[in-house]
This record gives sequence, C-alpha cells and structure tokens, in this order.
Amino acid sequence: MQIKLQYEPLEQIAADAVAAVVFEDNDAFSIDAPSVKTWLAELKASGEFSGKAGESAVLYNPTGLAAKRVIVIGVGKYDKFDVSGVRKAAGTTARAWKQKGIKTLAWSMKGAPNASAVAEAIVEGAILGNHENDIHKTKKDSKSLETFIVAASVGASLEKSVERGRIVAEAQNFTRELANEPANRLTPLILADRARAMAKEYGLECEVLDEDRMRQLGMGSLLGVAMGSSAPPALIIVRYTPAAAPKSADHLAIVGKGVTFDSGGISIKPAEGMEKMKYDMSGGAAALGAMRAIAQLKPAIPVTAFIPAVENMINGKAQRPGDIVKSLDGKTIEVLNTDAEGRLILIDAITYAKRLGCTHVVDAATLTGAIVVALGNIHIGAFSNNDAMMARVMAASKEEGEKMWQMPMDDEYRDLLKSPFADLANIGGRAGGSISAAWFIKEFADPTPWVHLDIAGTAWLDEAKPHMAKGPSGVCVRTFVKLAESW
Repeated sequence: MQIKLQYEPLEQIAADAVAAVVFEDNDAFSIDAPSVKTWLAELKASGEFSGKAGESAVLYNPTGLAAKRVIVIGVGKYDKFDVSGVRKAAGTTARAWKQKGIKTLAWSMKGAPNASAVAEAIVEGAILGNHENDIHKTKKDSKSLETFIVAASVGASLEKSVERGRIVAEAQNFTRELANEPANRLTPLILADRARAMAKEYGLECEVLDEDRMRQLGMGSLLGVAMGSSAPPALIIVRYTPAAAPKSADHLAIVGKGVTFDSGGISIKPAEGMEKMKYDMSGGAAALGAMRAIAQLKPAIPVTAFIPAVENMINGKAQRPGDIVKSLDGKTIEVLNTDAEGRLILIDAITYAKRLGCTHVVDAATLTGAIVVALGNIHIGAFSNNDAMMARVMAASKEEGEKMWQMPMDDEYRDLLKSPFADLANIGGRAGGSISAAWFIKEFADPTPWVHLDIAGTAWLDEAKPHMAKGPSGVCVRTFVKLAESW
C-alpha cells in the first residue's frame, strides 16, 4: 500500500473515500464542506450516530468534495482521546472498506489534537488493518487498499511522523508474517536466513551461532531443548551501531524467544490447539521486526537483538523430565517439565548478551499459560529486577498503546524454584506460574537491569478484530522501537 501526505485542500482530494474522526461531546469537525456539516448535524440529532467509540456513518457523493464518500468514525469523549483510539479507528476503517472495493482512502487531519502523533497512528492503523495473513492461499479472500492519503493542513510538517508510522507498521507486519509461518516453512535455520536477509537489506550486522559453536561456549540449557528435533538450533544475533559515538556506555539488548514449533517435548501438549504453536517464536519475530525499524530510525544507542531459535520436539534423543543441564553461566538446572522450554533458551541468550557488553536487557516471550489466566488477552505481563528499567519500558509501551501490567517479583517466589538435585528447577508449580518463570530468568539476568515481557496472551488473536486480522499481532515491536529511540 502506498502512503501519501498531501497538503492540498481536503475538498480537492480525489479518493474513493475521505475519513474523519468525530467526538461524542465536541463539535470540532475536520471537513468544512457545508453539505457534510449539515448531514452530520442531522445524523446526530436523529440519534443514529453520536460519536461514541466504534460508531461510523457514510455520506455518498458529498456536495463540494472530490471524494466519492465521507466516512465519519466515532472516537468517544474528547478528554479521553488518545492515539490508540485513532490507530484502531484507522485500522477498522481500512479493513471494513477495502472489502467493499475501496482502493484509495484519505484521512482528514484538520483540527486533530496532537497532530504529529495522530498522523503517525493513523498510518500505522491503516497499514496494520490492511494486512492479511493469507500469504499461503492460492486464492485470496480479501481485497486490499492501494493508496492511503494523509490529508494535512498547510504548514503542519508531518513528513517525519508519517514516515515513522510507515516504518514501524511495516516492521510490525514483517513480525506478523514471520510468526504466522508454519513450522515446515520456518525452521530455526530458515529463521536465521530470514534474519540475515533483513539485516543485509537494512544495513545491520548479523551473526548466527550454530550448534557446534554453542556447544563450545557451553550453552547446555539452550541445546538441551533442541535435542529432540532433527532441525538444528541457532542463536541469531543482529546488531545496530549508531553512526555517531554514543554519549554513554549503555547498550540495549532485545532478546526474543524463538521456538519455531513447540510440541511440549516429552511433557507433550494436548493435541487441541497445538497447530498454533508455530507462534511460539513471536518474541523472536518481534525482536527482528524491531531491529528492522531501528535500522531506519537510527536511535542514538547501540542495540543488539538475540534470538535463540530451536524446535521443541520428540525423538529418541529428546530431553527427559528429570534431566539436569548446565547453563552458559554455570548454574545447573533440573528439567522437571520439558514444556517449560522457553526460559531454558532465554537464559543462555541473556548470559551471552551480558558477555558481549549489553548493559540493559529486555526480553519478550510467549512464555506461560499462567499469564493468560492472570491477565487474559489484554495486557502483557511485565516483570523486572530494576525499577528504572521497568519505568523506561512502561513509558514506551504507554506511548505506543501496547498495554502492560507490572507483576510482583517478591523474594519469596524464588523458593518455588528450589531443587534437591540442582541449583534450581525449571518450573515452580501451578501457583504463580508466570512469576516463578520470570524469577527463573531473573536468576541469570541479575544484576543487569532487565525487563521480561510475557506475551503468551497478546501475541496471537484467536479471532479477527475490527482493526486487525486473525493471527499474530506483532506485539512489542512498537514498544521496543520507542524504548531505543527514547533512551
């Protein structure tokens, strides 16, 4: 889809439709044509449309406009307006009207509060809403927008905002495409190839540690997970280095779980829903998507992504419950459950990131079903060993509209991981499952400032939303990018 920024009068923009937001309790409206204003006033008076969030109405062949339609979208009360609402409104509008044959959609920016943020959000919403997870269908069910126009007032200077919205949304869609690939089309080594290709295209460095190299280094925790698969594992490392010398020694690591398929291993998962386990590398996909955007937006600090990529499968060599493995940092782990594999690969990647000089770490992983029980599909579970680092991540997530909820990390939870046979066990029981999982990772992240994001409930949409297709959501990409930019 082509993104355009046009400063000519809205009445002169030829499009299949022009869209504008309407508030529930504010008459400010961004299309000045008398015919449109009269129509909207009558519509509100009739009660058919009030401006509540989620409402919409259409005027065909509006007098005084070159566009064929005017679409108004309710966004609720003015004092509760935020960019997340307009992002969803743009996605919803794009999804609904592309299916009706619309090819060119313009969005009026006149009178928009916080115009730069709104312009960025509507571009993101349109690109995300236009995307479909149908790459493997020989016959496409859905249609697509060809052009999205940001119709801005003269002198608004929205070029950077529109461009950033395009870059970030396309990176999020890149993430969604990776997470949607089935395991027969995306093994760990194929994921590594995709990372190399992306890095080459955007001027990043990419290094891939193979199984032999990881064994030499002593990554026994990661390699234990990979034992049951005929697909070799890989540790993918993608580096961004700013052109100018950084003002501090800070170096951000983004670590993403990259389990390209998770059968559960010998602690096998139920058959129902197992097909979705291709999404178990969503954290790794988000890390790669973020690096794609970071390469173009060029933040001031160095950022390195680490994606431990494995398949968790079952064969005669598979890791067994009761096995004891030795991690890269030297601690031994009793593997009580082979389906708690994500934490086992993350810890070796985090230890390696620290060895390479990363001073701050954030990880994303579809880690536990327990976080879905706790927070449903609305919030990401956030855990940390450092209040300042957590504040950075939470601020970035709030600005980008990715909901997070800080979970407790009291010292008492550490006792859940005690093992009589090794330094710690890889699970702590059903009670507080997401917290004990985070504590397990903390054992290896300390003392480096670290935030863990459990995205098991937010990385996949079981049903299509009005603003986004069913399947991978690409969550965390926007937060990671903002975190790096705002450092």
